[in-house]
Amino acid sequence: QCAAAIRAARKNDSGVMVIYGAHLIKNGAHQLLDRLMAGGWLTHLATNGAGVIHDWEWAHQGQSTESVRANVATGTFGTWDETGRNLHLAILAGATRDEGFGQSVGRFVEENGTTLPDPAELEADPTPANAELLAAMRTHDLAPGHHKIDHPWRQTCVLASTFRHGIPLTVHPGIGYDIISNHPMFNGAALGRAADLDFRLFGGTVETLDHGVVLSVGSAIMGPQVFEKSLSCVNNLRLQDGR
Repeated sequence: QCAAAIRAARKNDSGVMVIYGAHLIKNGAHQLLDRLMAGGWLTHLATNGAGVIHDWEWAHQGQSTESVRANVATGTFGTWDETGRNLHLAILAGATRDEGFGQSVGRFVEENGTTLPDPAELEADPTPANAELLAAMRTHDLAPGHHKIDHPWRQTCVLASTFRHGIPLTVHPGIGYDIISNHPMFNGAALGRAADLDFRLFGGTVETLDHGVVLSVGSAIMGPQVFEKSLSCVNNLRLQDGR
């Protein structure tokens, strides 16, 4: 029934959204999503902060694991450097290109890093996004120029796959939900800006869901909550427009 609904939706050029939690990634279903995207069956993916974290760690180091029970007691849960540093680097740089959370990290993985502008350029155009990046560069000794971060397993990364296929992947994080909140580079303003852009993108796809399909896989809270708010916003605008 699900497959038939997806086939009918795509035949009518209607949207097919997959909203997923981190366990889809932790259980190794990355390439199933890539095959669906390559076949033209999906038009939008959405996940939470943990879905990004595990996906990025698999792409960068080929593994992703954490012991909450052992590490919280010793104050070491979420305190490794690579994940928090690189995800913030991707998001801060992406914001200067008006990219949301998903696109910023997808580009970062696919292109094996990012290029930071000269501080003088950021000072000359003091937008909020430029100011956040400039402050991070000064505080954390981030040099201008290319920052090469290898992702040997990027071919299996959902974030990179959506970037390659040109399909939006939106991220809907909670402040304090994720290990990157424990990192010295943590920046709630940068995460909020990226999530703001992604929520708007999410609504754009909800607009395409007449006779469309929404799949929520392993997301009992974020997926339904974000979807209902977006659905209400889109219906409100459509009704005002006489549709």
